[in-house]
Amino acid sequence: MSMAAERSRGAAAEPDRLAGFSAPREVDRLFGHEAALQELVGALHSGRMHHAWLIVGAEGVGKATLAYRFARSLLAEGKIVDRDHPVFHKVAALSHPNLLVIRRSWVEKSKRYSQWIGIDEVRRLRAFLGHSAGEGGWRVVIVDRADELNQSAANALLKALEEPPPRTLFLLISNAEGRLPVTIRSRTRTLRVTGLGEDDLKQAVQAALARDGQAPDAKKLATALALSEGSVRRALELIGSEGIDLYDEIAASLAALPEVEGPRLHRQVERLGAGDAERLDLYLALLLGLIERLIRFTATSHGASREEQTLAGRLVSPANLAHWAEAWEAISDAKAEAFALNLDRSLLVLETWFRLQAVAREHPV
Repeated sequence: MSMAAERSRGAAAEPDRLAGFSAPREVDRLFGHEAALQELVGALHSGRMHHAWLIVGAEGVGKATLAYRFARSLLAEGKIVDRDHPVFHKVAALSHPNLLVIRRSWVEKSKRYSQWIGIDEVRRLRAFLGHSAGEGGWRVVIVDRADELNQSAANALLKALEEPPPRTLFLLISNAEGRLPVTIRSRTRTLRVTGLGEDDLKQAVQAALARDGQAPDAKKLATALALSEGSVRRALELIGSEGIDLYDEIAASLAALPEVEGPRLHRQVERLGAGDAERLDLYLALLLGLIERLIRFTATSHGASREEQTLAGRLVSPANLAHWAEAWEAISDAKAEAFALNLDRSLLVLETWFRLQAVAREHPV
């Protein structure tokens, strides 16, 4: 096992960290977002650096890696920061005096991380912004993820954004900018990052696997890359977990529609209803991604594997395309509501498949 993997597995858990892999603050290479990085660098060199940036994109495409990459350079006064540089080690350890990371906090009573970023986390800004910047001139605040701020925390952050101290940079990371108050969005400059292209994705995933001492077989790696939708995190989840088995279950269940096979559905409900939230999140993401590819292939004749093309031919047609799109949206909304309100997971899985059964039965090809 590599030193990076040993450190990653031995480190204390933190919100959103993918088990078995380095956190973004520990990653030294950035793939596929050179244009976004150059936009930040160009703004800095122009002397007109906006004090707050909202880095927006899908989960796992490299937003946090980009934020830490630029933060290290800024804290090192523009110097090249490799893995041996003192700034890299301090940022990786979250021990740099000019860096503050705001994220969901650990709740000792429940032995889990809070669902939202609370006011106490944002109140740390007062002390951080009150001291003079040392070891250089810049201070960096990373909010990961900004769409997890509760209302009180968002209001407190807004005050800091309205009156930022000199040479202070806020980097807000968001998967869902629509959940952020308009007042915060209006005081930030938006930087959008997209899913990685095929080559960049493969390089990023292979670099992560090498860094953390994992070596999946070629078939598993190829399948994970094909299903990841340009997300490094999703590819690593598929490689490091049961994700590919979950995908096979989903594809088999869709192939059986309009029939819902009771034993298979019962196994899935048992497996997902009592399991951790990350497994259910992965399952639903894979299901929604597959449905999206079936819809896209029907509309454009592109974007699906050979097996998925066969599945699309059985289930989706130009005549029922809108109904499948409506089902996708309804499942996505139900997922967001269930996770936000901690609703019954078993019921969510059951309702999802009964919804898909209704579409396949009432709107056949």
